[in-house]
Amino acid sequence: MILSIVGYGDPVLRKVGEDITKDYPNLDELIANMYDTMYSASGVGLAAPQVGLPIRLFVVDCAPFAEIEDNTPEEKEFLTQYKRTFINAKIIKEEGEEWAFNEGCLSIPDVHELVVRKEQITIEYCDENFTKYTETINGLAARVIQHEYDHIEGILFTDKLSSLKKKLIAKRLKNIMEGKVFTDYKMKFAAKKGR
Repeated sequence: MILSIVGYGDPVLRKVGEDITKDYPNLDELIANMYDTMYSASGVGLAAPQVGLPIRLFVVDCAPFAEIEDNTPEEKEFLTQYKRTFINAKIIKEEGEEWAFNEGCLSIPDVHELVVRKEQITIEYCDENFTKYTETINGLAARVIQHEYDHIEGILFTDKLSSLKKKLIAKRLKNIMEGKVFTDYKMKFAAKKGR
């Protein structure tokens, strides 16, 4: 089932997510719905706060990034296969060079800006079966994970922009809050909630 994506300005996007257990209600269904929602919106990642749930859960599928021209054949192969469910994730290390990449967000439609992040992360998480992993990931997959991880920490990519950039996009962010944007996927807007 395709869920509505929560738009910029909704308080749930600012909450630090809570850890969940295997007993979380309808977890398998929620994960399947999150993948369906992400794919229907042409996303590469989706976090539970983006569908209105302040919990530490996000999904990623980096396959669309495999087509970027600069990728080596090894990077292409890795990205094509990198699909994961992250539960109760904790980034334990961010290292390497900082690099800028043009990021967007399904909760912030039509806003894309260069965001600087570290090139490599080490992350602990559980998969959908609550099997624990510790992985070191770099490049575009690390970036996607960092973006989604920020969501479960109540952080948006726009928080990482300079004050000048924030001023330049302020009107677009206000339009999103008021539901004055058009997307080809289902959204819930902060200002329209009570109507």
